[in-house]
Amino acid sequence: MTALNLDNSMPGDHTIFRAVNTFARHTAWLHSPTLAYATYGVVLFAGLLVAGWWVARSTGDHSKVAAAWWTPLGALLALAINQPIVNDIREARPYTVLPHILVLAHRSTDYSFPSDHAVMAGAVAGGLVLVDRRLGVLAVLAALLMAFARVYIGAHWPGDVAFGLALGAVVVVGGFKVLERPAVALVGWLITTPLRPLLVAQAAPGSRTTGSGRNQEGFPSN
Repeated sequence: MTALNLDNSMPGDHTIFRAVNTFARHTAWLHSPTLAYATYGVVLFAGLLVAGWWVARSTGDHSKVAAAWWTPLGALLALAINQPIVNDIREARPYTVLPHILVLAHRSTDYSFPSDHAVMAGAVAGGLVLVDRRLGVLAVLAALLMAFARVYIGAHWPGDVAFGLALGAVVVVGGFKVLERPAVALVGWLITTPLRPLLVAQAAPGSRTTGSGRNQEGFPSN
């Protein structure tokens, strides 16, 4: 697709973008690592998803296990929801609108709002907060860094990444709140199947009982 040369960025975007762009001009030593992270940081988020699954599996908590498995699915859903928004708003990239700015990004003809990278990052961060607090904090920091990096390299306006983070988090967290009961029930059933090793680790003594009348490992309590 060909981006329209229209400046329909959010209020304040120009001021914040120019401040970040000026900062980028004076921090040449950050160019390569920031561009690498902005481009390939998705690998880190994939690693965080695996870590979330491992942590949830080790707890045996049905809700955490369900959240860990839902998060990548919710992230894909958030990205799917984002596409019609992108095509409806049709916001031009900063380098299409502003002349003489520093552009580190590989120029794209795609539209700018909202940022797919930010949607992905917000979705993963929101989901991992449901799984483990410390891992969630790490994911939130990684998501904020991704949002900043996308603006730093000149690929997006600040509003693009702010909305993207919010959209991803809302879809994943809100979706889990809606689906939590059936998702937890599904986990309880799946751990009685050969898929059990993917969902829970070895049973721990004294595991607590869930509201479904089964312990964390999915067996009926006495």
